[in-house]
Amino acid sequence: MPKPVYLLSDLHLPVGASALRKTFLAFLEGPARSASEIYILGDLFEYWVGDDAGLEHYRAEVHALRSLHDAGVKVSFQHGNRDFLVGRTFADTAGVTLLPETQTVELGGERVLLAHGDQYCTADRGYQRWRGFSRNYPIQFLFGCLPRSLRARIGGGVRRRSSAQKSTLAMDIMDVSEDAIQAQFEESGVDRIIHGHTHRPADHAYDIGGRPRIRTVLADWRPDYCEVLRADDSGFTRVPLSLASSD
Repeated sequence: MPKPVYLLSDLHLPVGASALRKTFLAFLEGPARSASEIYILGDLFEYWVGDDAGLEHYRAEVHALRSLHDAGVKVSFQHGNRDFLVGRTFADTAGVTLLPETQTVELGGERVLLAHGDQYCTADRGYQRWRGFSRNYPIQFLFGCLPRSLRARIGGGVRRRSSAQKSTLAMDIMDVSEDAIQAQFEESGVDRIIHGHTHRPADHAYDIGGRPRIRTVLADWRPDYCEVLRADDSGFTRVPLSLASSD
């Protein structure tokens, strides 16, 4: 029987010790070992200010990812809005394949497009301006030249401002634009789009060009609930994970 594929996103693992980090390590050392491939669709980390700092803060996760790779399980990583600075050094050390912002694959008997999802939130114009600015290579290079402590303060400040803005913006502004989703379906011709980012796990049905399509939103991880999406020959299944203790 072919091995399953697991997809996950929006774990937002903090720098400090947490139950979320323990749950992720338990997943990598347990269910993930039976997979053929793992897709991490962004925001694995709460924020990432450079591979030099990240590799130090997340040594256990990097070691577990490398061990999974060495065991023959391919791990692919797509940048999110919190960890878009994850770079080649991290990928090489952890044995992870870096993906472009959209990737088309065959999963569950369907042609599927994978994305973090923030690019579809086009109604949030302020965020889209920030996204374009922060993805600019010269800006990233200059940021990487700053002292690590200053980068950490800037990253923490951006995270706090983002959280504050979410409490004031209308929910529909922070969600994906249906026009952007329809355009992506039409351009890619896929049967399903799988993304994270919005923290609104659900499956949305569409009829585009006379064909049924599905948009699957991955679950964000929380202290009381963590979930991965399993893809195999029978289709797609949401799989809850056993939660690790924070002790």
